[in-house]
Amino acid sequence: MTESVEEPDDTRFPPPPPADPPSRRGPSTRVAEPPGAHGGPDATGELPAGPRGAFDALYRQTAPGLVRQTYLLTGRRFLALEAVERAFQQAWARWPEVATDPEPAGWVRAVAYDYALSPWHRLRRGVQDPLDPDPDDPDARDGRGDAGDPDDRILMDALLELSPIHRRTVLLYHGVGLDLPDTAAETEASTPTAGIRLLNAHDELAARVPELAGAPPENRLALLEQRLGALQPGVPLVPRPAAAVRGTAERRTRRWTRAVVGMTAMITVATSYTLSTAPTRYEAPVSPGVSVSGVPPLSGPQQLTEERRQLHDKLRDDPAAGPARLAPLAG
Repeated sequence: MTESVEEPDDTRFPPPPPADPPSRRGPSTRVAEPPGAHGGPDATGELPAGPRGAFDALYRQTAPGLVRQTYLLTGRRFLALEAVERAFQQAWARWPEVATDPEPAGWVRAVAYDYALSPWHRLRRGVQDPLDPDPDDPDARDGRGDAGDPDDRILMDALLELSPIHRRTVLLYHGVGLDLPDTAAETEASTPTAGIRLLNAHDELAARVPELAGAPPENRLALLEQRLGALQPGVPLVPRPAAAVRGTAERRTRRWTRAVVGMTAMITVATSYTLSTAPTRYEAPVSPGVSVSGVPPLSGPQQLTEERRQLHDKLRDDPAAGPARLAPLAG
């Protein structure tokens, strides 16, 4: 029996708007997106129709650049790819909500950033120190885990030395190109707080990156945006095809659905069994038995002797003991 996952009705939910609208701060350098990352049709020359086509278009437009952004946040190739894939899986599972969102790319980006910067990854093997090579990553074992350009390595190390919230603020403002209010909204902070975080991050980066420290103060921001846009990771960052991501999301949804249905059935059976076996009235508990001492043992009648037996037979045969004694006959 084949299982199918219902797709959202494309007549109710229009396709999402373009994934990367122009920045409100004017033209800025995006974070290292490969040429042709915003590709359109697949190998057949056309996209699938309906929600699948809209999702695939959003994935092709945003996934390559988003993987590079999450790599700058974490310094981990496998964690960057995993964060982006999880974000798009959630997007496909909640596609009606994402399709009607004013900025679907921002929705996916926020989920990917939250997953990539989750503190729970510290408990996973190989994620404690982002500068160490991943033991499960063949590219890292082959010595390709570091950036090729030493200047890129210095900038990458300086970014990873920032706190997660400062790193996210710098990447959104200088890498993605959001203005300060939008950056504050996406980091769940006020605009003055976001501005203070940017200033502190600029001071820390200038102290760690000689190229920024030697530049005039009025040129540091433009130089930082240029360096972020030109930074090339030293590992391949190629996300999986959109169809594979959709398939994984659908399988995960089916597994969760089966688990919920199974748990509901178990709770129903347990509740029914409890209702059928539970007492319907109060029954007083039986007191435990206690041994009593000093009571003589039970004994039956003693055996008659020969003399007593003869006397017993005589009394039984006596006329005074018969019916004549009660109803005498007339003489």
